[in-house]
Amino acid sequence: MEELEKLRGEIDEIDNEILKLLNKRAEIVINIAHIKRNEKEKFYSPERERQILERLTTLNKGPFPNDTLKVIYREILSASLSLEEPLRVACLGPLATFTHLAALRHFGSSATFVPVESIKGVFDAVEAGKAEFGVVPIENSNEGVISYTLDMFMDYDLKVSAEVMLEISHNLLSKSGDKARIKKIYSNPQATAQCRRWLESNIPRIPILESTSTAKAAELASQNDEAAAIASELAAKVYDLHFVERHIEDSKHNFTRFLVISKEFPPKTGRDKTSIMFSIKDRPGALHDILSPFKRAKINLTKIESRPSKRKAWEYIFFLDMEGHIDDRKVRKAIDNIKDSCLYLKVLGSYPHGGT
Repeated sequence: MEELEKLRGEIDEIDNEILKLLNKRAEIVINIAHIKRNEKEKFYSPERERQILERLTTLNKGPFPNDTLKVIYREILSASLSLEEPLRVACLGPLATFTHLAALRHFGSSATFVPVESIKGVFDAVEAGKAEFGVVPIENSNEGVISYTLDMFMDYDLKVSAEVMLEISHNLLSKSGDKARIKKIYSNPQATAQCRRWLESNIPRIPILESTSTAKAAELASQNDEAAAIASELAAKVYDLHFVERHIEDSKHNFTRFLVISKEFPPKTGRDKTSIMFSIKDRPGALHDILSPFKRAKINLTKIESRPSKRKAWEYIFFLDMEGHIDDRKVRKAIDNIKDSCLYLKVLGSYPHGGT
């Protein structure tokens, strides 16, 4: 016990020193804020944050894990930014949606989150300047692309500035936690699709009512003793719900990719991807001809998705991801080479691969 108390005392001394250094860091951040304000510089620098995280994880020799180190420093960076100027981030609300969780992962909990009722609302908030950034879902590993998000990129002049990969785990929640009392379930359509087999096997005759988000489903379930919701663990805490069943998603490898949108995209980092949208003339070999410049330039295409344009029958819009940044000569040249063959072409953005 004497040895234990001695070690605890050493930890207390280290914690005291960490606290002292955090406050010293905060004082420097405040001084930097004054300089930025006088020079009219932007307060938020995602490139600087990326450099800090990369430098520290490279220096770290353990045993403290790098994944946890990133989480801690993401919060330190988020809190530091809030001392300069709070960052406003729009996300699908109410709070505790998976979109909110993705925003928390990327920006940290000290950002000011602006919950809106729809994906369109996220685009509206960023375009109108009510938020500097927005977070929207773009695809799920099991259910594929979220077409509505793609549609929004056609209607708004906003850029992709980052991506966030989030592992998704769904839970069945209710006020009582008793499955026998459930008469209806609220769920977002994407969540329903990701839990389809479990629902059919375990509660096949319970009606499922559509909600705008998983958090909204949880909010509705919290107001009705006979209702349940498919939502996140965070939603259970926020809306004081009990678990009827945990992890009801059909695939245990269930990830959703989210895009961070803003009015501009970041400079190249050396490990970037670029996203574009385009439509082409309806003729034999048209798509092959469009993709050929990327093959000749040895540019790796990581995703291609098509959907009806909704503007003309049998006209399709293609969504394409490629490795590299728009400022890379070969990427810029390949995109320039396809312009004349496209009816429509839009560069959505270039951003760090993986959202870290």
